[in-house]
Amino acid sequence: MGGDFSADQKRYLEGFVSGAQLARLRGPGAPAQAVPAEPKGPDAPSLKAMARTEGEGKKLCPEEKAKREENGLDAWPRMEAAAREGVYPKGPDILRWKYHGLFYVAPAQDSFMCRLRMPNGILTHWQVRGLADIAEIHGGGYADVTTRANLQIREIPATDGVILLEKLVDLGLTAKGSGGDNIRNVTGTPTAGIDPQELLDTRPYAKAWHHHILNTRTMYGLPRKFNVAFDGAGQIGALEDTNDIGFQAVEVLDGFGVAPGVWFRLALGGITGHKDFARDTGVILCPEDATKVADAIVRVFIDSGDRTDRKKARLKYVLDAWGFGKFLAAVEERLGAPFTRVPSEAVKPRPEADRMAHLGVRPQKQAGLNWIGIGVPVGRITAGQMRGLADIAQQLGDGDVRLTVWQNLILSGIPDARVAEAKAAIVALGLTAEADVLQAGIVACTGAAGCRFGNADTKATAKAIGAHCGPRVALDTPVNIHVTGCHNSCAQHYIGDIGLIGARVPINDEGDTVDGYTILVGGGFGTDAAIAQELFENVKAEDAPALVERLLSCWTARREGGETFAAFTRRLGAETLKTLVAAVPERAE
Repeated sequence: MGGDFSADQKRYLEGFVSGAQLARLRGPGAPAQAVPAEPKGPDAPSLKAMARTEGEGKKLCPEEKAKREENGLDAWPRMEAAAREGVYPKGPDILRWKYHGLFYVAPAQDSFMCRLRMPNGILTHWQVRGLADIAEIHGGGYADVTTRANLQIREIPATDGVILLEKLVDLGLTAKGSGGDNIRNVTGTPTAGIDPQELLDTRPYAKAWHHHILNTRTMYGLPRKFNVAFDGAGQIGALEDTNDIGFQAVEVLDGFGVAPGVWFRLALGGITGHKDFARDTGVILCPEDATKVADAIVRVFIDSGDRTDRKKARLKYVLDAWGFGKFLAAVEERLGAPFTRVPSEAVKPRPEADRMAHLGVRPQKQAGLNWIGIGVPVGRITAGQMRGLADIAQQLGDGDVRLTVWQNLILSGIPDARVAEAKAAIVALGLTAEADVLQAGIVACTGAAGCRFGNADTKATAKAIGAHCGPRVALDTPVNIHVTGCHNSCAQHYIGDIGLIGARVPINDEGDTVDGYTILVGGGFGTDAAIAQELFENVKAEDAPALVERLLSCWTARREGGETFAAFTRRLGAETLKTLVAAVPERAE
């Protein structure tokens, strides 16, 4: 290709030439095809990627064809018309509506779910109060805290989806791009700006990337969804290594050819549902460059991601096919400048996260102030509780309500003298501000009760595990129990000490099934990152709590010193562990 062509034009022409060569191979009898005009505007990169795919003789998946026919962002007038008629979307429109944050979740519920966007997971007290009103008027009267430090409102009638979205904007919020093939809610350290341990306040960087996404239409042309997280090395982790892009605050030492101080380390390719963590690239960058770098990475992904197979349409698979070197070189070409790289010994070890810091009272970096982590069982909170927490935040704290990836809430800025008053008010709402070890680690997705992909009622199972194990097993360190309904892994079962993934368990030869799970053990994250291994399959949901209890009892009785649950299970291996668990006597009810 000539030097006068841009990188985009080169890629487009390469696809066209491939298509022309394919046509010649088909022989002289093949019908002539019109040469399409080169796409222009912000949708051009994704449209060119589709054209290249077809030019190579491959077939676009149905979702790609639907996006080419009509970008979901352009569907708003038809969404308004559907709301007036009181009808839900059908066919490709189910995907298009997601671009505005509305998920039609039938047959689990004949209603919409709305997933919000809130950079770094932080809301003001008046936004929380407004969301409580929206959930009560237009939804089921509750909200779910998600594993992306976000909120979902459920049970929204067909007539109410559009007005709900408009009311979000009135609150200074949005749901745009929170679903479909887009960049999801931007997560960051939950205690950013108040954490005495943090290296960097992630709030401005998460917010800058959030607004860049909202105002850059090209960012909505992805082959599939994309996750980005900023971790400032505070006491509560952001699980950035489970994201497509993880920006990790690190301290670079002197003597390695770069200015010493706090940088972002770039990690790429996390997608634990596909059994992979984001890996260190050796690249560091000034925090102010994070949005520019993320933009370039996403644009390379738009060009190169698989548009034929939804299961392979994630960044991980581009990295697997290309290798990190080729991919980073393509990003550097986009940026027009080389990355800064340092050896691993140039980076000071990062402070470790505290797996209990998202629950209970912790002192802030601001003298005399505290945050209070509030346990929200399986992440579900009523409209009344939301209003009550907003009142506490306004009257006793700094006015912020912070969400975590552990499906709970944090109130910040509570003066020492008012901690007891705040805790009493939290208890009065039916919640807890105590640092409960079991509660700290239980995470559950929506499951079959509200998601069409769910194979089991995950939230009910997670609650049952907590209720059953709490009075029976004395834990002195957190054990993460992740209950997810399907292989989409919204509750990230592969990184749990104990992971449960929904399955239909056969109960007779006639094909009848009941809710159940495959149970895995030994997962981890951060410096203890590991993918959990399968231990039991076809466990009925009703039997899961007792089996989890026996796993925990086996560990507490046989661990060596202060051995963690994950280390214990990895040391023993699956077969030995099965034998030991089978020998644990069932406790009489």
